[in-house]
Amino acid sequence: MTGEIGTIGDIATGTLLGRAVEPRAGESHGGARAHGVCLNCGTALIGEYCHACGQNEHVHRTLGSIGHDLLHGVFHFEGKIWRTIPMLVLHPGALTRRYVAGERARFVSPLALFLFTVFLMFATIHTFSGEFGGTNMTAAQRADATKRLDANIAKASAELAKDKAAPGNKTATDIAALEATIKGMKTARSSITGLKTNDPYYNFTDMKTGWAPLDHGIAKANANPGLMLYKLQSSAYKYSWALIPISTPFVALLFLWRRRYKMYDHAIFVTYSLAFMMGLVVLLSLLGKINAPDWIFSLLVAFAPPVHMFAQLRGAYGLRKRSALWRTIALLIFAFVALIAFSILLLAMGLSG
Repeated sequence: MTGEIGTIGDIATGTLLGRAVEPRAGESHGGARAHGVCLNCGTALIGEYCHACGQNEHVHRTLGSIGHDLLHGVFHFEGKIWRTIPMLVLHPGALTRRYVAGERARFVSPLALFLFTVFLMFATIHTFSGEFGGTNMTAAQRADATKRLDANIAKASAELAKDKAAPGNKTATDIAALEATIKGMKTARSSITGLKTNDPYYNFTDMKTGWAPLDHGIAKANANPGLMLYKLQSSAYKYSWALIPISTPFVALLFLWRRRYKMYDHAIFVTYSLAFMMGLVVLLSLLGKINAPDWIFSLLVAFAPPVHMFAQLRGAYGLRKRSALWRTIALLIFAFVALIAFSILLLAMGLSG
């Protein structure tokens, strides 16, 4: 129950933050009836809203108004959200092009939508996946999972020792792959048991970089890996906006010879695209919660990102199919590079902090 309340709080916070970014983007100021002076700035009113500061002529002064303001922030964020989301999913190129061209009143701005989907994504992950360290598992489930992992680790370790003693048809690559599998199972075991330093399989990393501050951070991560992973999760939440400036130059590279497109246009493209991808993560989390078939996950993960990128590129920039196709392939590569750069940034901040 606490998790669900926290999720609702996160979603409301994300909506209100998005609303703060886009308080009255292109909205109508209502009717033309006079009603005294504005209670905020004292300007004589000539309509439902003050033309000087934008405050509504009607001010609530009841306890219920707090709930009204919350619902207003969530649902008045607004009729526009019900126009924007379908466009983002089905016609992302048209949405991007129309927003850049100046249709601001009809749609939620890219940044407001991005902030909302960030909050929604992390709220969903927190609710359905829990914190790092297997906290969503009961003691019995944790013990059972640990027992099964111990058996698999022991079996794989015995096979590895046998292969090393008498390789036979096993290549060096096969042996390295088995070693990586064992290491992965040990990491999973440590995560399930809560990443305790007294775990016989515990080790965050034995990497040495030669850079004293970073090596010190690695040592702290080894001393308390659970805290380290929590910090990474928190940093990913707080600094997800950095994906926009990281990704925008990559999109600009695809249109170097088309000077009519500016960095602003590419930033709008990137921000809407990231909002869609985060919404996709939310959908995958929900499907996992209801135990949807694996083939649905496979189809969504394999086809949704490239198909959406292709449609958005073609519609936003007015490209032919072939031109949009090669840019989609390049953009997928660039997206992977941008994600790696973002991950390195998070690791550097987490380990050196």
